[in-house]
Amino acid sequence: MRKFSYQAITESGNTVSGAIEAESPEAAAALLAQRGYIPTKVTGERKGSQEAGSYSFKERIARVKIPDLILFTKQFRTMVHAGVSILALLQVLENQTENPKLRAIISFIAQDIKGGSTLYAAFKKYPKVFSPLYCSMIQAGESSGALGDVMERLIYIIGHEHKVKSDIKSALQYPIIVCVFLAIAFFILLTFVIPKFTSIFLSAGIALPLPTQICMSLYQLLSNYWYLILGLVIAVVVALFSYLKTEQGKYMRDLLALKLPIFGPLIIKAAMSRFASIFAILQSSGIHVLESMKILSGTIGNAAIAKEFEQIRDRMEQGQGISEPLRTARYFTPMVINMVSIGEESGKLDELLREVSVHYDDEVEYAMHRLSEAIGPILTVGLAGVIGFFAIAIFLPMWDLAKMAH
Repeated sequence: MRKFSYQAITESGNTVSGAIEAESPEAAAALLAQRGYIPTKVTGERKGSQEAGSYSFKERIARVKIPDLILFTKQFRTMVHAGVSILALLQVLENQTENPKLRAIISFIAQDIKGGSTLYAAFKKYPKVFSPLYCSMIQAGESSGALGDVMERLIYIIGHEHKVKSDIKSALQYPIIVCVFLAIAFFILLTFVIPKFTSIFLSAGIALPLPTQICMSLYQLLSNYWYLILGLVIAVVVALFSYLKTEQGKYMRDLLALKLPIFGPLIIKAAMSRFASIFAILQSSGIHVLESMKILSGTIGNAAIAKEFEQIRDRMEQGQGISEPLRTARYFTPMVINMVSIGEESGKLDELLREVSVHYDDEVEYAMHRLSEAIGPILTVGLAGVIGFFAIAIFLPMWDLAKMAH
């Protein structure tokens, strides 16, 4: 056991400090959490001649769930509209928030505000919780004096994004479960069922048909070289994950996703809806067009489309307007380009962008419905194919065995 010094926040919001014994900084933080404290810093000497180790809650804080973030934003907006001062409303939110991570963040934000920081700078310190879009909207509301209205728009954006992601997850949940169980069934049949039947057929002197020979070849490959296969799979997975963490890897992954036969058009429609809704809100909030494009490139959710935003932004800086750079970009549909062009000429860009967003929301919902309907038959055919293959591999030799018995 080692001794650690700590600083923490109590349930009443007071800051306390002291010492605690634990195996590691993480274990010390867990013990403090059991006492009802929110650890902000845990430090202690490491064993031997190593440098002092430390645990910083600010650095290790995880993402906050979207429903908690939406509730926080709604409460923030309500109190801003009611005329409550920022420090007072942060104190109220800190006392009312049930999520300990979010409660700690609110406490840190309040401390920064007391130290003279702006609301935007205080929120920006927690990018895992408050996205660049969220922080930019806060900055726009803070500078324009319309923070309550901006928070209202933020609630819509967060709720809309959460709904779209939830719908996609719900649509994919069933096929993923079926594919997992199908893979398990394939492995069990290949390694336990087929070999037992095959030994009976061989002992009876029956020539094995092609499906049974394929199954036995796969079984022998798995049984004799399983360690090589397992090592190869692990190496490929690790290399793939490492590559996908790079900028080039993310770009290639998202580019391939856009080219998928069924999911590609769905991803583009969802991106157009997100672009239109966020761009409309940024424009109505008074954020400059170039800054809006910068925000959109970081929040669009697809690296390939985000790269297009960077090119569009470069052309805008040359004074080409908005619609003209969009015409030269890939993935932007004629409807989006034409509506932006009309909105740019009429001065009602935000209104037309909202209409585009509503249209593509309906398109995404319809596409998700069609995808959900198509997944069932596709999975049924795949399941029937796998089961049929194993049935043929087992029953063809059994028929030959039955003929020999007669």
